[in-house]
Amino acid sequence: MADVLAVANQKGGVAKTTTVHSLGVASAQLGRRVLVVDLDPQACLTYSLGFDPDGLEQSVHDVFVRRAKVADVSRPVPGVEGLDVLPASIDLAGSEVHLLTRTGREHVLARALEPVLDAYELVLIDCPPSLGVLTINGLTAAAAVLIPLQCEALSHRGVGQLLETVEDVRAFANADLQVRGVIATMYDDRTRHARSVLDEVGERYGIPVLSPPVRKSIRFAEAPAAGKSILQHAPSSPGAQAYRAIARQLAGMAADEVGA
Repeated sequence: MADVLAVANQKGGVAKTTTVHSLGVASAQLGRRVLVVDLDPQACLTYSLGFDPDGLEQSVHDVFVRRAKVADVSRPVPGVEGLDVLPASIDLAGSEVHLLTRTGREHVLARALEPVLDAYELVLIDCPPSLGVLTINGLTAAAAVLIPLQCEALSHRGVGQLLETVEDVRAFANADLQVRGVIATMYDDRTRHARSVLDEVGERYGIPVLSPPVRKSIRFAEAPAAGKSILQHAPSSPGAQAYRAIARQLAGMAADEVGA
């Protein structure tokens, strides 16, 4: 049975999609069967994985409106053995309107994923940068949430808002939802401010900070245009090494057979 993790932060530009992409590739390289789910109508994850969102015949939107099943829509990611994607397209924006009319709208994704969970060891859900019904679906389907955090004051403030949403989801949709931890992204260890923000998040909210931090690098900007993750584009870079280390930590938490 797959470990299902939602990657969420309602603040945009915190490397959320990069985190899902990189952890998906790193986990597949560990020999795990991985599904990444793109819940963002902008479809940045789908594009970064080498697919044209505008050219897709089906996307996760078709799953939400019950035209297709996850197994029919998901597809293997070229060049990464063991990694599949449930892709998104702009049609997903219409899913939000559709879901608002449905009973049990928070549980639609969880129910859709259930038949395929035995086929994977890890499912990573890329939630949109909002706290709307799509993100609520991601959090309801997940066992735990990972929070990418850019170490600056505004991003720090967003963690508190997201944790309030997690509490709401626990109350009405997913009582077992946990916070797996914070991942520091675009980290600049030369600045005292970045270090202090990271320390304060752990102390104030009492949640784990996964290590090592992912350092800021131009390599992250270069990789998506090639349809690759940083692990493929710059495999020896500090960013790639950081995501490999975090993937090993997650594997150790989720499955004893994968060593740290």
